[in-house]
Amino acid sequence: MAQKILIDLEKFRKPEDKSCDESPPEGFVGFSVNSNGLKSIRELAVFRFSCRKCTDAPCIAVCPAEALEKDEKGFISRSTNLCISCKSCVVICPFGTMMSDFFTYHRDKENYYDLSDEKELDLWIRTSPEGAVTRVDMEEDPEQHIYQLNDQILVRERMWNTEPL
Repeated sequence: MAQKILIDLEKFRKPEDKSCDESPPEGFVGFSVNSNGLKSIRELAVFRFSCRKCTDAPCIAVCPAEALEKDEKGFISRSTNLCISCKSCVVICPFGTMMSDFFTYHRDKENYYDLSDEKELDLWIRTSPEGAVTRVDMEEDPEQHIYQLNDQILVRERMWNTEPL
């Protein structure tokens, strides 16, 4: 079994070390043709597993730049090229899914790590909140709230509902 990266989203939301006020480091893996700009692994995971996939999606309706859209499976994605970082979606989300640190425009390049590079992956693990990112030898395990994001990445998150609201 190949080793994978396990991301614990709760530890990113509530880090044990509260002394750090800056945005957490971001990891990414390659580029996708349909990604509408560089997407962090954390952003992809939040939209895939934390978002409650509201039928009426108030975040989409309130976006003045039309940067949010829902695909045929009900997953919402953000076009980083259109987003103006107004954070209207953060305010209107009735469940607090949106994280305002996703919308930081100018971040130091030192806060971005290419997870396909072994050295950068190790740095990302060390600079993330304690226990938020680990290497594991396991597969998806819904009973343990662990879901597969892609071939290399697992995400621990307590999903609210698998069906659109």
